[in-house]
Amino acid sequence: MGRWDEAVRRSREDPNGFARDLFDGLPARYDALEELLSFGQNHRWRSAVVSAVAEARPSTVLDVATGTAGVALMLARRTGARVTGVDLTEEMLHRGAARVARAREPRPRLAVARAEELPFRDATFDALTFTYLLRYVSDPGATLRELARVVRPGGTVASLEFAVPPPPLWLPAWRLYTRAVLPAAGLVTGGREWARVGRFLGPSIEAHYRRHPVEAHVAMWREAGLEDVKTRAMSLGGGLVMRGRRARG
Repeated sequence: MGRWDEAVRRSREDPNGFARDLFDGLPARYDALEELLSFGQNHRWRSAVVSAVAEARPSTVLDVATGTAGVALMLARRTGARVTGVDLTEEMLHRGAARVARAREPRPRLAVARAEELPFRDATFDALTFTYLLRYVSDPGATLRELARVVRPGGTVASLEFAVPPPPLWLPAWRLYTRAVLPAAGLVTGGREWARVGRFLGPSIEAHYRRHPVEAHVAMWREAGLEDVKTRAMSLGGGLVMRGRRARG
């Protein structure tokens, strides 16, 4: 088994611990490098998620896997809602807190929490978002049920995940980028921590979609009590934005 196959295996066996270990060293330059290494697509993808929520005009929003609070801040600006951001990694939240402190009102509230066990009552929020989450949980279906639990009936859920572009043209190009260009660019611009993330990313994404194709994601959303589920492939299939509503019945 290769080194990064082993990393993918570990990420499945202890996803929370692996995520903390992977992201602890990244916060200082996370936001700038995230945009640089995604060719600016990350902001477009996040904007699509925020727009899906803003259309519903929520008063309260929970942003799960908030990281450095990028989406939480966009939500607060676009909706004027009371936004709460939660994440597993304290170092990322420290960076997020610094960004929030510099922001104008309204400012999101940040807290440490696991997506699999949210510290909120049922139907607490009008809307919920999550970003790059499902590869770092052991049971995506159970996690989606927990996320849906804290959304009021009729409330909006929207998400962003990396995806695998389709063959025959874009898949080889994506594999070349994720396995060669991304690790090298991460090393040059962000050091060993970003090179490590770059090497892990491509194999991790492909392994996730082998186990959970897009159709399976849609099924998991519906089984979690979400309806009117829609998918949107972005940037030639490199990003996947999803949205749905908590069923009223």
